[in-house]
Amino acid sequence: MTSTTHALIGTVIAARIGNPALAIPIALASHFIVDAIPHWDTAYHRAQNSKERFIITSATDVLLGFVLSYLLIVLFFPATNIFYAFLIIIVAQLPDWITAPYLFLNWNFPPFNLSYELGKKFDSSIGLPWGFVNQVVVVVALILVAKIF
Repeated sequence: MTSTTHALIGTVIAARIGNPALAIPIALASHFIVDAIPHWDTAYHRAQNSKERFIITSATDVLLGFVLSYLLIVLFFPATNIFYAFLIIIVAQLPDWITAPYLFLNWNFPPFNLSYELGKKFDSSIGLPWGFVNQVVVVVALILVAKIF
């Protein structure tokens, strides 16, 4: 999944689960659960793109995730503490943050390479447009369920 998708899911978890003892493990588990859904992300076909393009695309994805999460809080979940939401967002993205030095800096040693290998066991990539469509469906459905319940 894109960093944006993980951030939005983390935001919904923070908005609906105020207890960090529950929200943190749920956010971490959510990362692997949604990565198992066929999806597109910035690493898809990374070998065909330059390292610079991969870095720029990934950084843009991270920034977009934070901006959209902020808007989601303001528009749909205004009672959510922004700092708490940021913590849960980071936890929802954490496996990718740990993997980043392996992908971007070629740090091929623990915990970076181990995080990459673990993530690959759950990862189910698919190209555009369906890989993007699947993410939109998951996020919209989760937001609707969170607003209804």
